[in-house]
Amino acid sequence: MGIPLDKASFLALFLETLFYGVFFTLYWLTLFVLFKKTGIQQQLLVPVATLLLCIATAHLAIDFVRALEAFVFKVDTIGANAYYSNLASPLDLASKALYITQTTLADGVVVWRCHVLNHKSRFVAIPGCIVLIVNAATGYYVVWSLSQAYALSNISTATSGCITTFYTLTMFVSVICTVSIAWRIYHTRRSMPGGLANLLPVFIVVIESGALYATSVLALLISFLVGSNGEYIMLGIIPPIVGITFCLIILQVHFHIGGSSSTEQSSDVGGILTNLFRGRSTRDHHFSMQRVAVHITEEEIVQSDNMSGKNSQPVSGNVFQL
Repeated sequence: MGIPLDKASFLALFLETLFYGVFFTLYWLTLFVLFKKTGIQQQLLVPVATLLLCIATAHLAIDFVRALEAFVFKVDTIGANAYYSNLASPLDLASKALYITQTTLADGVVVWRCHVLNHKSRFVAIPGCIVLIVNAATGYYVVWSLSQAYALSNISTATSGCITTFYTLTMFVSVICTVSIAWRIYHTRRSMPGGLANLLPVFIVVIESGALYATSVLALLISFLVGSNGEYIMLGIIPPIVGITFCLIILQVHFHIGGSSSTEQSSDVGGILTNLFRGRSTRDHHFSMQRVAVHITEEEIVQSDNMSGKNSQPVSGNVFQL
């Protein structure tokens, strides 16, 4: 026997609150890290992280209001099950619209990483943008269709197909871009001094973050296809998970990437990380070390020009943005 709709919605609210707390904490840690940086770290990553938090906050607030109406204010009139079955409810439509906006924004960031990492290739940007536009249009069309359905039993076959398409495309973008980014890091670093060892934490966190998000969407897709109310649980927790995966890469890189031994890192972590995040600034040219200096944020991997002198050939224009 499947979980009842009212219990699924209540559990979704509980788990969403839990994951939102994790995201909220990671957001402020990430903000603390990014405000110490300059350039793209503040110009792009801070607004994106803030927007993700605002959307997740609005989504949680709407779900709280819906829970109060279902279990407190209207429990004696229509009941929780009937309340949550009303797909045309303005609050329900707003919640789903925020979910689509959150996932589209996250997919856009992933496509952008993949685009820049592949030498800003149009063969990556154009298909990626087309998929994003199609997916967003499909998602918002579903919201409009649900506004006409009023009840779960009134969902048309076309709308069900669009929902399946939206979930599938979201998972497809996440998996393909994550694999592409991981392969690019591996392919680039394997022929350099130290191999993949210096970037192993980044390599792992890219895979883990992509897997976390893709697995969540896969669970959402499967629960929808089998007709389980577990779909509503996943719809509740994915918005904060999107923000969690975004922040995890920044923090993982900040705390695990260093060019010195573990002893040196523990004694002067701040100085090392500051140098690592400077990128190609002229201040970096005083380094005499022959190892590869790496500058990475959640969106960037910048290779220093100090690898092997003036004659060395940068693998990707010395700038890899993830």
